Amino acid sequence: MAITQLVEYEDAPPEVRAVYDDIMATRKVDWVNNMWKALAHHPPTLARVWSEVKTVMAPGALDPLTKELVYVAVSVTNNCEYCLHSHTAAARAKGMTEPMLGELMAVVALANQTNRLAIGYQVPVDERFRSAPPRSPG
Repeated sequence: MAITQLVEYEDAPPEVRAVYDDIMATRKVDWVNNMWKALAHHPPTLARVWSEVKTVMAPGALDPLTKELVYVAVSVTNNCEYCLHSHTAAARAKGMTEPMLGELMAVVALANQTNRLAIGYQVPVDERFRSAPPRSPG
């Protein structure tokens, strides 16, 4: 259960409606999801986070599906039910298949296991991993 009421479009002040309008226009949808309605209680946070989402999730060196898969993986690890559901839906809309989801979950589980083992054993980082030169683009 939410710890605050959600701000519906019809109850939103003008600065929140402006962000809601941008969300709907950018996503080509006719609704605003609950995450934004919760953040709307603090309009500066709503505007800042929406701006960051537009910037970070836009196509770039990583394609949109890859970005959604990363988001799903982090959401699993952080145990964020909301983000897991919303970004799984977004990944499916961008082409994620059930076999891809299964493989992603296997990688997430393996990474969490080996991360915890490395942390528990305090495994020193191999020097060649620390000093690996960056690969040149292209």
